[in-house]
Amino acid sequence: MAMEKTEESEWFLPEAGELVVGTIIRIMPYGAYATLDEYDGAEGLLHISEISSRWVKNIRDHVRERQKAVLKVLRVDREKRHIDLSLRRVNEREKREKLLAWKRELRGRKLFDIAVEKLGVPGEEAYNQVGRVLEDRFGSLYDGFENVVIQGKKPLLKAKIPSDWIKTITEIAEANIRIPLMKVKGTIELTCTASNGVTVLRNAFKKAKKVRRPENADIKIYVTGAPKYRVEVSAKNYKEAERLLEKVVNTAFETVKAAGGDGKFTRASARR
Repeated sequence: MAMEKTEESEWFLPEAGELVVGTIIRIMPYGAYATLDEYDGAEGLLHISEISSRWVKNIRDHVRERQKAVLKVLRVDREKRHIDLSLRRVNEREKREKLLAWKRELRGRKLFDIAVEKLGVPGEEAYNQVGRVLEDRFGSLYDGFENVVIQGKKPLLKAKIPSDWIKTITEIAEANIRIPLMKVKGTIELTCTASNGVTVLRNAFKKAKKVRRPENADIKIYVTGAPKYRVEVSAKNYKEAERLLEKVVNTAFETVKAAGGDGKFTRASARR
């Protein structure tokens, strides 16, 4: 965790080139000072020349006190604990991705604190016993909780987390995290000129909707204008959704073709 101290009681500092989340605390004629939220106690300077790629007449037109900002670390003097920061060198994509990662980290800490309180374990002991394991195994505390929602207790058992922690983490994860489903869809055209063609099509879609599916996956089929039908499949990840969509479409095709009909499928773009 970024806020932990070293054995020498010196605060960890970021590396040059790193993206950090900072809070603007003071604005001066030559720039602005920001505290780094992920490095408690560390403060950096955002020089006026690093605020915008355009000429800055008034710094307050670009930043304000208590504003959160994604900043790039330019230089770090560890002896003087001086950090130079830049706002203009952070693009929109980097800003979005960093803020998302930071928010996930904050949420992970809150969920972990809930577990610590429920189990009545001192914070430092809890982190050393379980928190470090979750971060090392999954990349972050939040990813650890999220993996429990996706895969169940198995990843915690593999990580050799104590049983009382597994029970508590699972309960907290299931109560607080919802995984957005990946949706894949397309248009299927089915035709059958047999005398019982309508019945054949109805049975084809009935069988398609009943194909075996992963837990929490969903299948929707509705008419857009005969003989075209929209097929939409939702699953926890892209690969799983693609496999289920293929199974649904093939099941419908096989049923119709067995009765002398035919089918065509047009894929649409995937989305969450």
